[in-house]
Amino acid sequence: MSNKHNVYTFEDYKCTPDPVFTVERECLEPSPAPIVVDNGSFQCRAGWACGGSQSDQPRLVFRSAAARSRGAARSDAHVGNDIPNLEPLRWTLKSAFDRNSVVNFDIQELIFDYIFMHLGINTQGHVDHPVVVTEPPCNPLHCRQMMSELLFECYGVPRVAYGVDSLFSFYNNSVSDGADLPSTGLVVSSGYHCSHVLPVINGRLDAVNCKRVNLGGGQAASYLQRLLQLKYPTNQTAITLSRMEELLHQHSYVALDYQQELENWRSPIFYEKEVHRVQLPFSGRAVGVCMSAEERNERKAQQLRRLQEINSRRREEKLQEDQKRLETLLSVQELLEDGSLELFHRSLVELNMDSAEELQSYIHKLSMSVEQHKLMKAETAEVEPPTDDGNEMETDLNEENDDPGKTTSANQPMFNMAEYHQLFVGTERLRVPEILFQPSLIGEEQMGLMETLQFVLEQYTAEQQEALVKNVFLTGGNLQYPGLKERVQRDLLAIRPFQSHFKVSLASRPALDAWFGAREWALRNPAEEQGWISRQDYEENGGEYLREHCASNIFIPMKLNKPTPTTKHIIMGKFPDTSLPDTISNDNDVSLS
Repeated sequence: MSNKHNVYTFEDYKCTPDPVFTVERECLEPSPAPIVVDNGSFQCRAGWACGGSQSDQPRLVFRSAAARSRGAARSDAHVGNDIPNLEPLRWTLKSAFDRNSVVNFDIQELIFDYIFMHLGINTQGHVDHPVVVTEPPCNPLHCRQMMSELLFECYGVPRVAYGVDSLFSFYNNSVSDGADLPSTGLVVSSGYHCSHVLPVINGRLDAVNCKRVNLGGGQAASYLQRLLQLKYPTNQTAITLSRMEELLHQHSYVALDYQQELENWRSPIFYEKEVHRVQLPFSGRAVGVCMSAEERNERKAQQLRRLQEINSRRREEKLQEDQKRLETLLSVQELLEDGSLELFHRSLVELNMDSAEELQSYIHKLSMSVEQHKLMKAETAEVEPPTDDGNEMETDLNEENDDPGKTTSANQPMFNMAEYHQLFVGTERLRVPEILFQPSLIGEEQMGLMETLQFVLEQYTAEQQEALVKNVFLTGGNLQYPGLKERVQRDLLAIRPFQSHFKVSLASRPALDAWFGAREWALRNPAEEQGWISRQDYEENGGEYLREHCASNIFIPMKLNKPTPTTKHIIMGKFPDTSLPDTISNDNDVSLS
């Protein structure tokens, strides 16, 4: 079967440590170039925003995780590509993210240390380059405050700019297509933990109508792992999460009509044509299952030679023990002959013997045993060499196998051990990506991606809806499945009114365009222009402060309302025992009088 069909194999990609780069001159002159960090929950990408030919690609692409056991020092933590294989250390992996927001800033600091060190920044105590960092849509103010505090206080960066990763990707594709900025469109993004539908009106994010679906590539990989482990219970340990991510990226697709595609998979002809056979690694083979007669004879001859060597070694050890004990007994007998009776009797007690006759009997028996061992050793050396014994054994086995009444394993049906360790990935190829459109498949009580898109469109007028659907933009590492663009077009055609026009486009590099968009924005907006947060802005307005630009979130400052006298009276009425400031008690005294 394996000769008639293509059998895929797992690459089991292992990371290689990143080198420590040197900073080029164009990144330092005439002014320090910005560092662009696409801080994703699955992968982190970092590089320079300068005009050099070597800086047009991200220098570092690594997994956003750190392997750090409990109680270990910071120097013992492994970050990104310093972890060659994730599976043995998965139980120690720690992420800086809770869904798509950064909450663990100890791990985030390790990631920044990794980035700045490998980019070649060797200034002690501070980083002289501006930094562009991506953040999720509607990022909580506390998360941005902690991120700004980390960058300004710990690294001493001169300026910081924040932007939404999917909006940077939208910006990059709009610039590359020559579209007029600002533009209007509907951005649909899906990452490792979450998916978003983001309406953009006249080049600015409409944060009020943004919607998030708590589904992404991580849930899809876990679902695929669960399906295949239930299907192949004997290979559960080999069905790892890393391999499922590889299957998801290389073998899955989105069905245009999910129910009709499942009906097609019921056909045996369609199944044999479309199923993907993926080989799991395995070692060894079942003993005696697919061996020829010669292999069996050779194995038996090797076992015979091994037994002969073991017996010979044991006889040699027994001979040495007997000789050593015989020498001890003879030395005790010499004490009797020399007349040292007291020492002789003491030695007999130590040997657990009662008399000289018993000693003489032991000496005689050991002497006979030593002589026999020596004779057997000499006879064995004079007989045929061991190789001849093996040849005779093989001859005898061949004669036994030539018996017409017996059947050899060569006549038995062959059992291919490789096929036993193959995964037949059939309907799983389309069932797993379908959770983006039907989260109920994994028990999630949420709207699917297209239902969420329809809900967002319903928040606008008919004219605004028409403008939004003319530019539906798909981006994110979890939207790279074949057939996804066609599925969105089909579902959007069912949602929109009759004879309405729309356009669906996919990012040129769905997983990387966020970094390229942030780099393009940094090149078009120098550090002195709008969008950058300076050290002075941070100190005056707080860490949650944000300077808005075309790819940023909307800044909504946190306002703390001061309690009015009416509010104070209400508090006094509800909590009479609560101790309030003196001003409240004075107000109460005045009102009572």
